[in-house]
Amino acid sequence: MVSLSTHVLDAAKGLPAAGTTVRLERRDADGGGWTTLAAARTDGDGRIKEWDTELNTGTYRLVFDTSGLSDFFPEVAVAFTITDPGRHLHVPLLISPFAYSTYRGS
Repeated sequence: MVSLSTHVLDAAKGLPAAGTTVRLERRDADGGGWTTLAAARTDGDGRIKEWDTELNTGTYRLVFDTSGLSDFFPEVAVAFTITDPGRHLHVPLLISPFAYSTYRGS
């Protein structure tokens, strides 16, 4: 089973984005839509350390509610594919008013 964490950083303030709502979704088998598996809010350090759901191989996405962090990007969706269910995945988001960045962390 895969473990997954995320971290949201407010690049404009140089601080973690505490209290950001994030949804974890899985792509449907037919590839036509997404099913929400879980939702959580980042802690005081801007992190969600684990999700209360089982993750296996497949395509997932984290949908970040960034409406309080950016007037231009009300949400950011980061899709990724899990190919090795034995590894930990860390998918951080760095957000500023007019740009965002993400990467596969450890």
